[in-house]
Amino acid sequence: MLQPTRMRLGAALAWIALAVAAACAASALLAGPAYRLDLLSLRAGLQLLQWATVDALGAAAVALLAWGRLAWAKVPCGRRAAAGALVLGLAAAGPPLYLVAHARGLPPIHDISTDTLDPPAFVAVLPLRQGARNTVDVLPATLAQRGYPDIAPLRLGVPPAEAFARAERAARAMGWQIVAVAPEVMRIEATDTTLFFGFKDDVVIRVRPSEHGSVVDMRSLSRVGTSDVGVNAKRIRAFLARLSAG
Repeated sequence: MLQPTRMRLGAALAWIALAVAAACAASALLAGPAYRLDLLSLRAGLQLLQWATVDALGAAAVALLAWGRLAWAKVPCGRRAAAGALVLGLAAAGPPLYLVAHARGLPPIHDISTDTLDPPAFVAVLPLRQGARNTVDVLPATLAQRGYPDIAPLRLGVPPAEAFARAERAARAMGWQIVAVAPEVMRIEATDTTLFFGFKDDVVIRVRPSEHGSVVDMRSLSRVGTSDVGVNAKRIRAFLARLSAG
C-alpha cells in the first residue's frame, strides 16, 4: 500500500505544481498589460510580478521533487506534468530574475546623457511630463557617468544641417513618438514607450557645430522608476549606432 500511496502523492504534486506554474506564468504576463490598462497601480503590478516569480520558483522546485520521485519509482503517470511544471515555472521566473541580476551591476539612475556636464534640455515634452515621478533635474555628472563609460557624444564630419536631417530620420526610424522637431535650434524631442509595462521615456537630441563638422548629443529620461535597468543607455546606443551608419 505504501508504494501506490507514494505514486499518487508524486502525481498529485506534479499536477499541483503545473497548476501553480501556469497561474504564475499568466500573472507574470498580465502584470504589465494590467498596469497599462489602469487595472493595477504600478506598485500592485510590480508586486504581482514579484509574487509570480517567487511562486513560480517554488512550483519548479516541487515539480523537480515530484519528477524525481516518479522517475525513481519508474511511474510514467504524472512525469509529463512534472516536466511541464518545471519548464513553465523556470520560464516564468527567468526574465524577472535576469532583470534583477542585470540591474545589480548598473547604477540606480534613470537619466542618461551623452553630455553629463551640459545635457540637452527638454522643452516640448515638459507639458507631457506633468505628474511624472521623475523630474528633469540633471543628475550629478559623476553619478550619470558611473556604469556607462561608453555613452559619449557622436561626432559627424558633415555640416550641422545635414547632421540634423540625419538625426531626424534616425529618430523616426526608431519608432518613437516625435513630439517636436526644431531645426532653428537643432533640437528633436520624442517619447518612447516600453513594450511590457508601457513606461514612457522621453528623449531629446541636440546637434551643434564642431570644428570638423557636427556633434550630436542625446538624453534619455524615464518618467517613473528609480532605476531604468539600463534601458535609457541601450536606447542611446541604438540611436547613435543607427545615426553613425547613415
